[in-house]
Amino acid sequence: MPFSFKKLLPHIIVLVSFIVCALLYFNPVLQGKTIFQSDIVHYQGMAKQQKDFKAETGEETYWTNSAFGGMPTYQLGAKYPNNYIKKLDLSLRFLPRPADYLFLYFLGFYILLLVLKVDWKLAGLGALAFGFSTYLIIILGVGHNSKAHAIAYMPLVLSGIILTFRKKYIAGFLLTAVAMGLELVANHYQMTYYLLLLVIVLGIVYLIDAYKKQELPHYFKSIGILVVAVILSIGLNATNILATKEYVNESTRGKSELTINPDGTNRENTNGLSKEYITEYSYGIIESFNLFIPRFYGGGSGEDVGENSAMYKFFTDRGVSPAEAKEYAKSTPTYWGDQTIVEAPAYIGAVVIFLFVLGLFLVKGRLKWWLLGGTILSLLLSYGKNLDFLTDFFINVVPLYNKFRAVSSIQVILELCIPMLAIFALVRLFNNFSNDEEKLNALKKTTIITAGFAVLILLGKLFGFFDFVGGNDGYYRQNYGQDFVDALREDRASFLTMDTFRTLIFVLLSAGIIYLFLKKKFTETKVILAFAVLIVIDLVSVDRRYVNNDDFVSKIKMERPYRANKADLQILKDDSNYRVYDLTSGGAKASYFHNALGGYHAAKPKRYQDLYEFYLSKNNINVLNMLNAKYIIGQGENGEPFPYLNNDANGNAWFVKQLKNVKNADQEIKILDSLDNKNVAVFSITNLKAKTFKVDSTASIKVETYKPNYIKYSSNNSNEGFAVFSEMYYANGWNAYIDGNEKPHYKVNYALRGLQIPKGNHTIEFKFEPKVVKTGSQIALASSVILFLLIIGGLFYQFKTSKPE
Repeated sequence: MPFSFKKLLPHIIVLVSFIVCALLYFNPVLQGKTIFQSDIVHYQGMAKQQKDFKAETGEETYWTNSAFGGMPTYQLGAKYPNNYIKKLDLSLRFLPRPADYLFLYFLGFYILLLVLKVDWKLAGLGALAFGFSTYLIIILGVGHNSKAHAIAYMPLVLSGIILTFRKKYIAGFLLTAVAMGLELVANHYQMTYYLLLLVIVLGIVYLIDAYKKQELPHYFKSIGILVVAVILSIGLNATNILATKEYVNESTRGKSELTINPDGTNRENTNGLSKEYITEYSYGIIESFNLFIPRFYGGGSGEDVGENSAMYKFFTDRGVSPAEAKEYAKSTPTYWGDQTIVEAPAYIGAVVIFLFVLGLFLVKGRLKWWLLGGTILSLLLSYGKNLDFLTDFFINVVPLYNKFRAVSSIQVILELCIPMLAIFALVRLFNNFSNDEEKLNALKKTTIITAGFAVLILLGKLFGFFDFVGGNDGYYRQNYGQDFVDALREDRASFLTMDTFRTLIFVLLSAGIIYLFLKKKFTETKVILAFAVLIVIDLVSVDRRYVNNDDFVSKIKMERPYRANKADLQILKDDSNYRVYDLTSGGAKASYFHNALGGYHAAKPKRYQDLYEFYLSKNNINVLNMLNAKYIIGQGENGEPFPYLNNDANGNAWFVKQLKNVKNADQEIKILDSLDNKNVAVFSITNLKAKTFKVDSTASIKVETYKPNYIKYSSNNSNEGFAVFSEMYYANGWNAYIDGNEKPHYKVNYALRGLQIPKGNHTIEFKFEPKVVKTGSQIALASSVILFLLIIGGLFYQFKTSKPE
């Protein structure tokens, strides 16, 4: 088919419009500002050491000592050789963050609708409905960048799959391989897993359809092509996937060596997370109405209620200045659901929900059942502990489901499905598949259902069906008094009334637009423009309540988010090698300045976490000593952070007098409480033998070089000895060398490294040399070459077959 700029022009206009919309919403980026994201602040603390190492040496380190006593950097933004799919991703994200992610939302959804043969104008409308969905904006506000990244590529993956099922085998294969490669680049496997669940629903719907149409050979051919495409996409990301898989087994997402809890009770025998942890953020069943009425459950855990609120009056009545009362009112805990904390409601939009319901009546066939099935599955699974039987089934039976927490986030699937069906409602409205009478009848039913629901909520509020009592109200009552709680409940009730009326207005306006179209008063173009205005006003006005220009700060504040206090500055004067245990600040602040025992990560090293739960959380000095915690930051007499010097810290390495065998990991961790760890080391592995050693006063082992991925020691001992190193044991990459010869080292004291050293003077080196990076990068290079050749071949074939005779 010859190139036609005229056909391409509308898409160029749409893409430029997406860029403009993304930059307008996050307009402070044009002034050089950046959004303040709490999770990215933690990331900056965790990644500081590896970034500094790269800046100083030009090399990438795959290990950091700045958090949890030491951990791989695989999940901290490590860069890998031959990662060409990442370069493509960076090219697509050319806008300043977070406008880049919003643009990707728009772009992916637009392409998906085009693949589904939707007119470009409606596809553009659908992209706006998807991209401005409140949850997708909120995650950008708090810094869930990798989650947003993965969600943005979901529609693109679906585009490739659908093309393949439509017998566009070459285009479908290539798009699936590239899109899935980009999806995996985002490195948020929970979102990718949820995408897989939606694809399974799609596959079931296509299978039923293929069976009815007697097209099973085509169906299984498509499946085969897609499997090869996914394998290729995995190859493009081989290094990160292999490294992540390796680390998962050593993290809290893997199976623990322990069978007991710190209190002595039996530990849940699981290969993943505990059910309690998985379902901590479970969506309330009634809370689902937030999708339609934004502050049905009060909004967020810290809502700005304004100067006309009961809470503002509560403060001013007690002598608080208007300015202070206004500030206090900005973080009112209006949310009254059961989740621990909620940044904002997962509002999809009254207009979008209205069109979705209309689509249930107008849209027919497999597309409808796929989108409805995905929506229902997503909603039910988001209930978590509030729908125990289904959640238990998925945790216990469905592979990998127990690796992920915060089940409410599976609602990203309905965030995608609902706008799609909403747009197809307009597609069916504009085409001739149904007559005007059927369309009018569908409009009536939709209006009765949606407007009627809003009216029922208002009546329910009027007759006292809602108590507006939150799970934390007892705490507020105890600390702030009953009047505070009464003001809180009054504002919650006010929000419900206000936002329900708001939803009712949008529903009636939506119904009016369609009614005017059916009565030939509006053209298709006017309908699309009218809905574009309604959807943008509806969604953006809610989005701006939670993510707006006030969230932007100067770039330097995000690049250097932490400021050293007096305790930090005093500790930094010590140029020896040690660890810091900070009791005064959570998160990753200590990791920004020191080799810390704390940190912030969704998948902590499991041995560290076990040590924390058993001992560090109780400030057990014996365990702190063996981890070389030379400084403990606590509260000083004046309430300011103060660095307490721990002179009993064991140091970087020491020779022990006895190597003692215990039965299992349970005994190994339990004995640490009373173990004389300066003289005795314990182990539970089978390839080491109990032994005693003679250690005289001249025996020593000292650090000569200390880098994140390389440590050099010099040892002097007139006898054969066994040394314990206050470094976290991690078998997959750390290698020990004595005088240049590789020697085996062992896990001792549950989490540390141990090494048998011959008598005399020796040079000891520990090098982090992960084979997984070398192997993965070779696979990534081969996969990239194969994909490049396939793309060239596909383009040549397309050119050859479409050339006019």
